[in-house]
Amino acid sequence: MGEFCQYQPLTRWEKVTVVLYRAGIAMSCLIAIGVSFMLLKPSYFKSPLLPIIMLGLLYMSTGMSVLSIHLYVRKYKETLKILYSISALSGAVLFILSKGDVLWLLATPYGPLFLIPLSCCLGFITAKEAFCFKLYEGYILALIMPFYLIMLSLRGLRGIVPFYGFLAIAFLLLLFTLRKVFMPLHCDIGDKTAYQ
Repeated sequence: MGEFCQYQPLTRWEKVTVVLYRAGIAMSCLIAIGVSFMLLKPSYFKSPLLPIIMLGLLYMSTGMSVLSIHLYVRKYKETLKILYSISALSGAVLFILSKGDVLWLLATPYGPLFLIPLSCCLGFITAKEAFCFKLYEGYILALIMPFYLIMLSLRGLRGIVPFYGFLAIAFLLLLFTLRKVFMPLHCDIGDKTAYQ
């Protein structure tokens, strides 16, 4: 469980990694909000490069959080890094198959499946924070992000429902981010003697 009391002083490197971790969370949130606006007003976002840039930034921001997360159990951290490697590989395959057309994701039934490993990485982070700091929207995000992509893939979401589903995810991510990023830095470190 996360603690709000400070056990030991933080080193400069620990402060940097906590800032990177939270910056990754905040960037992921901003990207989700940006995609929501793109889905709401697609005519304003005509550049074919914008979706590629947004997806690339989402991979980068999630990677920042994955690589700088502080976990007591090494096995969990290594598992998360492996999952992120799988998501990066899936992203590369997605980019190659789509020939750089990220909107291809919506046109094929299997396109959204390539994003499931990435959503699981972000879901792991939100669930960890939910467990540690009672940010319960983190549990909801961990469950609905992969489920949303599966439903998109199965064509279980039709009409305006995919937009509202994504908007709900973006809202929960915003709530989660606002509650997380303003915590004192030492909360993410906890008791360093407990690290494996």
